[in-house]
Amino acid sequence: MEHLAIDLGSRKSQICLRRADQTVLDERKVETDHLEAYFRRLAPSRVILETSAESFRIADQARAAGHEVRVVPATLVRTLGVGSRRTKNDRKDAQVLSEVSCRIDLPSVHIPSSESRERKTICGMREAQVSARTQLINCVRGWLRTQRLRVKAGADGFADRVRLQQTLQCKTEAPDYVESMLCTIEQLDEQIQAAEKRLAKLAKADGTCRLLMTVPGVGPVTAIRFTAAIDDISRFPNAHAVQSYLGLVPGEYQSSETQHRLSITKAGSKRLRWALVQAAWSARNFRPDDPMVAWSIEVEKRRGKAIAVVALARKLAGILFAIWRDGTSYDKQRGAAIPGALPM
Repeated sequence: MEHLAIDLGSRKSQICLRRADQTVLDERKVETDHLEAYFRRLAPSRVILETSAESFRIADQARAAGHEVRVVPATLVRTLGVGSRRTKNDRKDAQVLSEVSCRIDLPSVHIPSSESRERKTICGMREAQVSARTQLINCVRGWLRTQRLRVKAGADGFADRVRLQQTLQCKTEAPDYVESMLCTIEQLDEQIQAAEKRLAKLAKADGTCRLLMTVPGVGPVTAIRFTAAIDDISRFPNAHAVQSYLGLVPGEYQSSETQHRLSITKAGSKRLRWALVQAAWSARNFRPDDPMVAWSIEVEKRRGKAIAVVALARKLAGILFAIWRDGTSYDKQRGAAIPGALPM
């Protein structure tokens, strides 16, 4: 088998093709847009890429052409020799990756499906809109403090509340520079509402998401985020593996006789972890009689509310995994005792 390492660039990419005996067959710069045609001309080979913005799309093209693909984590390539002795360039990076691939079977990150990547993008763009709205609202709130005006908290209807307070207390309209900000906030409100409807429609059309949303606190955003991050449920042997993958299990420091339990590892998808924590808060607020919520309240008595909510988020991850794996709806009696969801 031949080994093709590619150092990807937005316009041009460096390639290094070797035989199994490490003989270099081809080494040059090629247009990144021409890689798909290059793959079709190449005999079945192992293609090695480093994780980057373009890597999964290029990996799809290579697999479609019949090649075996390895997408190597960026955190791993340094240990392989990329960038050693403070010498890093595209040609050397490709040479190192192809040479190492000839000697060992390089590990690969999971290559998500196109559907998974699209769902992550949809969620990410909605979250970017929410973040932009929050920044604009905070900017207007800063101006309100200079005017000694108070407006009720909350994003919904914020612009109208500002205008009303300005009229009631100052007897004038808001300045044009503030009004332009309020108009932008209203436009973002409309776009965010449209994005939420899009997510709700997407979740409703997906059978797995409908099952996941039977769990208390889990709505369309959490369900879509979970299915997008996990992608293939068969990758995980049990619930604890999913919880660990999402960074919801306690870390550990052990050296000789010393051993400490740390806070959660926070590995994996930050956005999904945040969504699960929000789902845990929602379940505690609106379903206090549910057994898993009662379990988290018992944890709270021993460890405090913050730890109890994170523990419930971890339990939710295990429950969602079991529901997806078994194709069943939420059973609140089983939800109180999911394996691997132990308190911190």
